[in-house]
Amino acid sequence: MIKIDKGDIDILIISEGTFPYVRGGVSSWINQLILGLPNLNFGVVFLGSQKSEYEGIKYDIPDNLVYLYVDYLFEAKKVKKPRYMPKQKGFEAIKELHKTFTHGNDIPHEIKDLDFYDKVASLKTFLFSESSWEFIQEQYLEHAKDESFIDYFWGVKNMHTPIWKLVEIAKNIKPFKIVHSPSTGYAGFLASLLKLNYNKPFILTEHGIYIRERKIDMLNNTWLASQKTIFQKKLGEIPYAKELWIKFFEGIGKFTYKSADEIISLFEGARKLQLAYGADENKTKVIPNGIDTTNLSKLIKEEIPPIITLIGRVVPIKDIKTFIKAMRIAINEIPELEGWIVGPEDEDKDYAKECHLLVESLGLKDKVKFLGFQNINDILPKSGILTLSSISEGMPLVVIEGFAAGLPCVATDVGSCSELIYGGNEEDKKLGPAGEVVKIANPDELAKGYIKLFGNKEYYKQCKDTAIKRVNTYYTKELFLDSYMDIYKEYLWQE
Repeated sequence: MIKIDKGDIDILIISEGTFPYVRGGVSSWINQLILGLPNLNFGVVFLGSQKSEYEGIKYDIPDNLVYLYVDYLFEAKKVKKPRYMPKQKGFEAIKELHKTFTHGNDIPHEIKDLDFYDKVASLKTFLFSESSWEFIQEQYLEHAKDESFIDYFWGVKNMHTPIWKLVEIAKNIKPFKIVHSPSTGYAGFLASLLKLNYNKPFILTEHGIYIRERKIDMLNNTWLASQKTIFQKKLGEIPYAKELWIKFFEGIGKFTYKSADEIISLFEGARKLQLAYGADENKTKVIPNGIDTTNLSKLIKEEIPPIITLIGRVVPIKDIKTFIKAMRIAINEIPELEGWIVGPEDEDKDYAKECHLLVESLGLKDKVKFLGFQNINDILPKSGILTLSSISEGMPLVVIEGFAAGLPCVATDVGSCSELIYGGNEEDKKLGPAGEVVKIANPDELAKGYIKLFGNKEYYKQCKDTAIKRVNTYYTKELFLDSYMDIYKEYLWQE
């Protein structure tokens, strides 16, 4: 549904589960981009999961956000069920659609055409026809007969059904000049459809590598557990239902890479991953995140508060539990330390509850505090070290925001954290470290990083100075906005 419609759209951003209904991360990036380029009119298509999962708009709407279209991919759509749908002659097209996304097949031309999804491969055919039932049975018996049929059946239905929702959105969207997606996945697929059907430029910016992050999600989830006994499993084997989801997002990722005109990553390591997943090297480039260093520099202070702050959502991918365990070790060494967890807890309430219980069981109730969402300007001056314990990241804005405020960082070796803390190019590396990088899921190493910084004031000062210099040299808002404005201009002039 259209929430805002007040002008022509220059740049249409496809927001999957982020701006303006979720704070932080990619949402902050989108908000910064829109606010920073006031001479361009932006539109946003928000793709949520289910309406009940979002409390409302979390950002002040910028004046140049002239269009907001909202839809929910997993909201049950009322499709009138026929009494009986016999075998469909056109069902071969749906088979090809499935194999394109899950078996790495070449992308048939028909899949790019919006009319294909109504006239040839309709949602009703996919959901209710006898052909669909037989195809799912056939694939199950071939690939997953030792797994749960219910898991497999609903996995196939749930992963594909949003495709028709995206086609419907693509047909109803207001005209635009450029489409820009901050990820592959469903957002990237919609952007691809819009580019191919309306012949508009498509810019892709990946913050984290979507395919990789969905793999992590699938491997960690418990609702697609294997039904095999330990004696039936091969070493390293995962349930086929999980493998199917992974292949699905790999297929969509390749389709998105092929459709995009520009494929942007935030750091060189991410660009190399894009190439490994099938991106054309000639399309790729790196544009780091940038921040307003002027305002954040006002938060720099001389004293070192004994506070270690983790700013992020309380979800498994942020590995909050490892941070909590590391705090127990660090506090044993430096009793005055406190750990602050600053971020929302509503995305995975069960995990958040487990984190609270872990704090209590480790006797840290007065030492590790859950503060919920906070204004970063209030939190950074009260912190001594910023930390990330994540198992996956792109280029975390919060790290460079911390740098601008004079905070060294101790982070796991994910995403661009190593480049941020130790330097990217050779000139950058000469500046020295701005903190410590440690192994994933290792509370001992994380704690050693905290103790090293707090236990050596001279080293802390060196890291602090490096952090400030690095962010002002390589990660300013001006560099970031100029880079995107140059790309937008190139395509807008072609209009």
